[in-house]
Amino acid sequence: MKHLFSIVLIFSLFSCKTTQTLPDPLQAGWNGKKVCEVLQDTKQQRILKCTFPPGVGHEKHYHNPHFGYTLKGGTFKITDTSGTKTITVPTGTTWSKDQLSIHEVINVGDSTSVYLIIEPK
Repeated sequence: MKHLFSIVLIFSLFSCKTTQTLPDPLQAGWNGKKVCEVLQDTKQQRILKCTFPPGVGHEKHYHNPHFGYTLKGGTFKITDTSGTKTITVPTGTTWSKDQLSIHEVINVGDSTSVYLIIEPK
């Protein structure tokens, strides 16, 4: 019986999928307030609109693969696995990520910045 228990335990350890402990972009907020809202959620995709007034950020969170579009640009301090940097993102900028990514951002500019995040399912 102990042998069977050991086999089940070893199998379960190696078959467990890693779970994400950070919030996703919709769950993450700033000082307890949401910064993203759902514009559309279908079987194929989820579209979020995220708004960052000056001094507002997005707590550390993860993104599954996604496409992004800048509706209104701004200047952000971004902290990710490569360190911290300040970047200016012009209106109309697009980007995409094909793998899981993790970061934290804060709007260090003087105007509100708005983004669309499109996540395929």
